Amino acid sequence: MTERVAVIDRYDLVIFDLDGVVYLGTEPIPGAADAINRLHAEHRALAYATNNAGRRPEEVAELLVSLGIPAASDEVITSPQAAARLLAERLPAGAGVLVVGTDALRSEIRGVGLTPVDSAEAAPAAVVQGYGPDVGWRMLAEASVAIRAGALWVATNGDRTLPSPRGPLPGNGALVAALATALDRAPDAIVGKPEPALFHQAAKRIGAQLPLVVGDRLDTDIEGAVRAGMDSVLVLTGVSTAQDVLAAPPHRRPTFIAADLTGLFTMDGSTGGWRVRREDSGLELSGDGTPVEALRLLSAYAWDGGRPETVGAGDPGAEEALRALRLTG
Repeated sequence: MTERVAVIDRYDLVIFDLDGVVYLGTEPIPGAADAINRLHAEHRALAYATNNAGRRPEEVAELLVSLGIPAASDEVITSPQAAARLLAERLPAGAGVLVVGTDALRSEIRGVGLTPVDSAEAAPAAVVQGYGPDVGWRMLAEASVAIRAGALWVATNGDRTLPSPRGPLPGNGALVAALATALDRAPDAIVGKPEPALFHQAAKRIGAQLPLVVGDRLDTDIEGAVRAGMDSVLVLTGVSTAQDVLAAPPHRRPTFIAADLTGLFTMDGSTGGWRVRREDSGLELSGDGTPVEALRLLSAYAWDGGRPETVGAGDPGAEEALRALRLTG
């Protein structure tokens, strides 16, 4: 008889994304706090890697604590930190950097010995662009002038959307795209996920040899894990959907799929009692089990034989599972 092994037992560090995995905005995702507290009780090493440039690590840790999750600022690794380090490597000490974003981003720039500025008239050596709810036309206009004058342009991340309790909202990538349209060029560097730097830094902090990345986005968290050479878990509580999973190219395929963070403690890779049959250009699901178990099996077939044009149900149980996964018309 094959021994059941929980996913988490294989790894010496769990690196969590935050938005869409642990919380949405400031609202906790059901079950997330309990799952992370269980990991704490088992003395697991944890880290948090976020592309969100709106909060300092201290503020992220405070938010986690307010949700009932013990956290320290040194466990939090942010894209503003990575952007600031990159600029510190490329610019002389004290150089001016035009900040498009929040005070959290300004704080990171100041912390590496550079000088945050707000106007292109200050002739900044670089522009750093990160998410902020108050970023608007004036900031983008100043950035445009500075970049046209020769300033280095670094974006903290390229996330097109940001998960929220109301659904996906425009993320930093949408604002980067607006500026790229005006300038007719891309940023000189984008440092957040899917670039692997945040994950490598998290692993290096404790000397982890087998980290596990947990995220809700195929295009950032999962692709970043693949680039970093790390295993990953996709949870279905944020941006990426079951349809996205079936269509995922090799560089965006997770090692594991879970409904939420409680999946870290369940049987490794179970597909329940589901069966899949190929029918022309589609797949037909039948049998029984949970929706996420059905998705694991469907994704294995899709990744092996190409994205199916249709996914159908062979019985009422399968129809219910596909409906829960939003894979029916």
